[in-house]
Amino acid sequence: MTTASTAPTATNPVLRVAPAAPAEAAAHFRASLAFHADVSDVAAALAADGDPGFVLVDSRSTESWDQGHIPGAVHLPTALVPEQAGRLLDRSVPVVTYCWGPGCNGATRAALALAELGYQVKEMLGGFEYWVREGFEFETWEGRERRPADPLTAPWAAGDCGC
Repeated sequence: MTTASTAPTATNPVLRVAPAAPAEAAAHFRASLAFHADVSDVAAALAADGDPGFVLVDSRSTESWDQGHIPGAVHLPTALVPEQAGRLLDRSVPVVTYCWGPGCNGATRAALALAELGYQVKEMLGGFEYWVREGFEFETWEGRERRPADPLTAPWAAGDCGC
């Protein structure tokens, strides 16, 4: 049997650097879950009866917020976190940040700023883009809206992707 440590030198780009040992991989992925939440999990927590146990923060600009945001989110642009977080957020309540989508690191910067101020924080993977693409309701200055789920990002008939 060939293992990562005894495998012949890989010639493809995936295996050019060998995978981590299982224990290292488990530690990495366990840690990743402490830092990230996915759109479906955030939506499920917000849809459940009662307090979801966290506050959702939209870290984008006012223009972006007006274009569309997740109902119930707190608007706190990344640049304003240092001066406004203490007024808008309770340090005893975990925070989940989001920005536009996977190509934007605004939520990461906001999460860093919040963590440096003493908040427990996670980043919502996929951001607003995947919230909309998965078919969840959002708000604009004109009211609430929902678009059909993109079949490449969400299951058609099931409420749960099974992952």
